[in-house]
Amino acid sequence: MFAIAAETVTAWGMYVLLPIFIGMLFFIMWDISKKSNAGKAGTFWIFVALGAGFVGFLLKLVLEVVFEKWIL
Repeated sequence: MFAIAAETVTAWGMYVLLPIFIGMLFFIMWDISKKSNAGKAGTFWIFVALGAGFVGFLLKLVLEVVFEKWIL
């Protein structure tokens, strides 16, 4: 019925839907720290521990661009 290439679905998932999901996760982290009265240090560590995956995702995107434009 619909002819959508697998690459299109992957691109939409990786570069549109996943960042939206990560944004929702940051809201959840903020909500957890607010409801638990974590304080400044607790909030910091919640964001460090749970936000490490987001940093890894951004680093992967940056490395892809660097490798495509300057190295390969």
